Amino acid sequence: MEELERIRCTLNYQYGGNLGDKLLKQGRVTYIKSKNTGRIRYIYLNDKLIASVRASDGFIVLNIEGAKILHKLLPFPCRRVIVRKDVADIIAEGRNVFAKHVVNVDPEIRAGEEVLVVDEEDRLLAIGRAVLAAQEMLSFKRGIAVKVRRGVKKQK
Repeated sequence: MEELERIRCTLNYQYGGNLGDKLLKQGRVTYIKSKNTGRIRYIYLNDKLIASVRASDGFIVLNIEGAKILHKLLPFPCRRVIVRKDVADIIAEGRNVFAKHVVNVDPEIRAGEEVLVVDEEDRLLAIGRAVLAAQEMLSFKRGIAVKVRRGVKKQK
């Protein structure tokens, strides 16, 4: 399978909404392969790093630039965990999302998936991995709902 096709298929599978198809229409997609394994390691869009490929399972992990593109391309509330606006600044700095702060969530989200964290006005705050499934995020009052990898205010 050609490498760009592999990227497209993985994005479609992982994030839904035909994201891979939409991404390839956004500009020139390039990649860098590992010298040791020959596998794709980094994905670029118009010479900007947008994602890396996790070596353990081959899933694509977006950085903040990639999250901004995902946020723009997917309709609300797809792949989103919506949090209260009073905790938005803390989460944008890269802190984890607790279940008690979640006000809404895409019902399709399952534990372990990559998600966008947004405030009630759909402003991107962070990207992370869901620890709980959608229904659990809404019903639990304690515990971490999303392990945030990077907040928009903590880019470096």
